[in-house]
Amino acid sequence: MSDSTAHEEPELIQLLTPEGEFVQHPDYPLDITPEEVRGLYRDLVLVRRVDAEAVALQRQGELGLWASLLGQEAAQIGSGRALRPNDMAFPSYRDHGVAWCRGVDHKQLLGMFRGVTNGGWDPAEHGFHLYAIVIGSQTLHATGYAMGVQRDGAVGEDGTAVITYFGDGATSQGDTNEAFNFAAVNNAPIVFFCQNNQWAISEPLERQSRAPIYRRAAGFGFPGVRVDGNDVLACLAVTRKALRNAREGQGPTLVEAFTYRMGAHTTSDDPSRYRPSAETEEWKLKDPISRVWSYLAANDLADDAFFAAVDAEAEELGERVRRDCRALPDPAPLDIFNEVYAEPHTHLERQRAEFADYLASFEGAEGVVR
Repeated sequence: MSDSTAHEEPELIQLLTPEGEFVQHPDYPLDITPEEVRGLYRDLVLVRRVDAEAVALQRQGELGLWASLLGQEAAQIGSGRALRPNDMAFPSYRDHGVAWCRGVDHKQLLGMFRGVTNGGWDPAEHGFHLYAIVIGSQTLHATGYAMGVQRDGAVGEDGTAVITYFGDGATSQGDTNEAFNFAAVNNAPIVFFCQNNQWAISEPLERQSRAPIYRRAAGFGFPGVRVDGNDVLACLAVTRKALRNAREGQGPTLVEAFTYRMGAHTTSDDPSRYRPSAETEEWKLKDPISRVWSYLAANDLADDAFFAAVDAEAEELGERVRRDCRALPDPAPLDIFNEVYAEPHTHLERQRAEFADYLASFEGAEGVVR
């Protein structure tokens, strides 16, 4: 790689500027109705509200932890709305916007971070796998699933495509690079969607990669593209094309959504200790919701009544999130054995009986949780 190539500014696919101006891209044309744009705006606002309420609930001691998506809503909603019902998504632990698009109820997300679920949701029902906490592990799971889809012949125009989500930090993990290689040599129908939010906890992007992340795909033999991760329309168009290519047998694509984590890594993190406030202020000007609002308002595609209705719906949703979180029941102690194996299992049944006997030994003891 020459010095000029190494320092060449990568193309950033953008359809909606920070000022709200819509500009078509020749490689990623997007035919979208005003109603669909209004729907995306609603998604962005409501998902941000769920996220804000969850952060507040954690601060109040109602959740053990929460990984905020603040600033990354467009990347998740745009890509999530590009998925078809029979597609399969493998998320990380911050992809609440994709969960929203796949119909996962907020109570199921809250239950996991509150510690009152022994599993989560049904991945097959939603086409959305369980959250992966181990960094990068989901990329291998997704690649294996995509290879299975391929071998089952479930591809083609009406077939299944797979997408997996991860952050810039995960690109330093061996699992992710192994997934790239397996997907490439098997021409697997998968989209690798990297939300490059500039920070892997306290490590900046320059400590993760010297070259732009999307260019790594070329080294494994498949295409990569960088998209404005704060542009919901560009994320929709780019992901839709990458998924179509996967279904048609053209193999994997790496999409790098160039965005920014506006909040903390998780609620246990303090970004002010390692991140300059001026950087955050600069990214506020690229807010994904503001640019859609500007586009709708400037082109008379939505009136004050529409925006007021979305705000009112967000208020009601916030109240429901708080109420639902506090009402989540604790599971019974023996419930943990129920969803381990599909069929009866001798060793598990023995362990269940032993644990039941142990609990029974406390019968009558004050303060024992049944």
